[in-house]
Amino acid sequence: MSKPGEFVGRTALEAGPGEGARVLVGLRSEGKRAGRAGYAVLHDDTEVGTVTSGALSPTLGYPIAMAYVVPEFSGVGTELQIDVRGSRIAASVVSLPFYKKKESHG
Repeated sequence: MSKPGEFVGRTALEAGPGEGARVLVGLRSEGKRAGRAGYAVLHDDTEVGTVTSGALSPTLGYPIAMAYVVPEFSGVGTELQIDVRGSRIAASVVSLPFYKKKESHG
């Protein structure tokens, strides 16, 4: 936005996201099954979002995913479910990034 003058998309950027636009969140689940792109994110029996990517994290030792969810369900600690091929797995909203490298003071 610091670029002077007009550029394609400036108006949209200045307007910001629309009312009720979905929010990108991190999800952590237990077990070994991870949500994959396109899987539904649920709260009770209501679909509240869609997974954009997910995998079992070898560094963290548990499944992680990112998803766009409606703003009401984007708070850290919110309990949701991911529909993994007809089975629901519990997931909770976590802060992004999932992992921060510790600084070494060597």
